[in-house]
Amino acid sequence: MDTGNSTVVTEFILLGLTQSQDAQILLFVLVSMFYLIILPGNVLIILTIRSDPRLNAPLYFFLGNLAFLDASYSFIVSPRMLVDFFSEKKVISYNCCITQLFFLHFLGVGEMFLLVVMAFDRYIAICRPLHYATVMSPRVCYALLLALWLGAFAHAIVQVALILNLPFCGPNQLDNFFCDVPQVIKLACTDTFVVELLMVSNNGLLTLLCFLGLLASYTVILYRVKGHSSEGKSKAISTCTTHIIIVFLMFGPAIFIYTRPFRVFTVDKVVALFHTVIFPLLNPVIYTLRNQEVKTSMIKLLRQHRVF
Repeated sequence: MDTGNSTVVTEFILLGLTQSQDAQILLFVLVSMFYLIILPGNVLIILTIRSDPRLNAPLYFFLGNLAFLDASYSFIVSPRMLVDFFSEKKVISYNCCITQLFFLHFLGVGEMFLLVVMAFDRYIAICRPLHYATVMSPRVCYALLLALWLGAFAHAIVQVALILNLPFCGPNQLDNFFCDVPQVIKLACTDTFVVELLMVSNNGLLTLLCFLGLLASYTVILYRVKGHSSEGKSKAISTCTTHIIIVFLMFGPAIFIYTRPFRVFTVDKVVALFHTVIFPLLNPVIYTLRNQEVKTSMIKLLRQHRVF
């Protein structure tokens, strides 16, 4: 037992998604299928964008980074969950739990900020086309990327710092299949009202403001394209619709989890499963199916390597 920082708990027991063995086998098969699609799908998007000079534009630069974030995000929860399906005792050390929590918020908020940057890119491209090359120059794109990574890192550090200051002296059972802020805070052997308030204000308010800002920006964009030509209007609406779908799929579960008091609801695990396992798969599928340029380049790349 480690008594540093008043912490005597050195490991947490994950209760998992379900205690039914049959259900666990079924979930293992389903999650494995999702996981085996997530990685190739995102890697294929990255390779396609990097290999085709026609996709050398800020939109595709950010799309490639989004695919990278999705692929990285899929490593945080899914591999361990697949192993735990066949583990009699699902144990995660205190340090591993904090590490998982850090990367969950680091990559999750990084993706959230990236969607904001992509909305800004679309606004400039559609509403200020004559200034697009200047505003969204390669230097600006890299600066925006660096800013979102630094912002996500700062956010994740705050989450970890608040958790590390809490004493854990038992019990040590997490009613989930991974470590996240709401479940971990509940196990602290102290009054956590202030910490919960800070967490909700930090996570929930940030998520909600980004969500509302994105909806407002895409509403403005869709309103502005009404005067464009039919071809330009169709392409802009298709791109914005794709982004809006991703926004709802990502922010819906996040708002449900982080903008309310840390109370337990029966659907929490289902929402968490969707947010951590299923959602990363949907990004490449939606973008590939709705973006003709990426789809054409992807088919060309696969044919070049004799995949089909």
